[in-house]
Amino acid sequence: MAVPNDIIFFHYSYSPYARRVLWYLALRGIPYAQCIQPPVLPRPDIAGLGIAHRRIPIMAIGRDVYADTRLILKKLEARYPQGALGARDPEQKLMEELLARWTIDGNLFSHAAGLIPLHLPNMNNPVFLKDRGDFSGKPWDRDMIERARPENAVTMREAFRLMETTVLSDGRDWVLKTEKPTLADIEGKRKTKSGPQSVRSCPGLVLTCHSAIWLYHWLIDMKGALPPDSISEEQFPRVFAWVSRFRAALKASRATSPNPVTLEGEDAIKHVLAADFAEKEGEIDKADPLGLERGMEVEVWPLDTGAAHSDRGRLIALTPDEVVLEIKSKVTEGEVRFHVPRRGFRVVKVKDERL
Repeated sequence: MAVPNDIIFFHYSYSPYARRVLWYLALRGIPYAQCIQPPVLPRPDIAGLGIAHRRIPIMAIGRDVYADTRLILKKLEARYPQGALGARDPEQKLMEELLARWTIDGNLFSHAAGLIPLHLPNMNNPVFLKDRGDFSGKPWDRDMIERARPENAVTMREAFRLMETTVLSDGRDWVLKTEKPTLADIEGKRKTKSGPQSVRSCPGLVLTCHSAIWLYHWLIDMKGALPPDSISEEQFPRVFAWVSRFRAALKASRATSPNPVTLEGEDAIKHVLAADFAEKEGEIDKADPLGLERGMEVEVWPLDTGAAHSDRGRLIALTPDEVVLEIKSKVTEGEVRFHVPRRGFRVVKVKDERL
């Protein structure tokens, strides 16, 4: 089966992080293939590529495999520059980056996720809860989630108020005063510390992607998440209207975008390992403080969630933006180049102990 643009997107439908990339692909009209994954471990398709990283989504472009939606979107912007959604001038880039950093430094996602209602199906599923405990590195406690709900509502009410009274206060349709949504509207960075106050994903919900707008879109659509006396359309009309405009823009884009090709796992693995590399080998930053060299065996893992699942391989590239490893397949001959962002991940020589 043909794979459009050599792109295979590994995800499950209600992953909020996967939705972020799916939105982008729809708004850009980029054809792709998908390989649907289970929401909990094990994920044999990804393991078959030799990759231990447990966070969803990942994207393969040829034999280059990318983790983390920050990096995935950056690569798509570079690969398809005509009509790219990223900011162009310095002022717009600053706005885009500040919104992204706000979601990181303010840890807003954990507060938003702390508002997920406990009656949803997977919040009562022991398999799901155990898996997310492994994911977060902390046991999940429903009582603590419930006790923290008022404080999380206070934080999210402030987030609604901030957008209502600053960026959107002049009546603009989109964050950068553009005719259409840009990455400043749909972009953001991942950094969550899952635990009693944070749920990374929740089956049974139609979740949206992690972005400037995602927190608002996600919570508005999640019945029972927002306390109506504190956060409502009457109190924050501009934010609710922004979300409504985005829904309409996304619906219009999806109506003209090609449907993805769906692959079974075995076919996806075969295609990736038979493909050419999408990128050149890359460079090693000689000024990097770690002093790592090309060809060293290194280990990488995320610093927040999923940290217990690390990847080892031969170092191919190391820049201020990313780390690239060569990893051998677990099921057949061949290897992939596995890319992760530099920020939010740790990379060490294999002989070094974890810090």
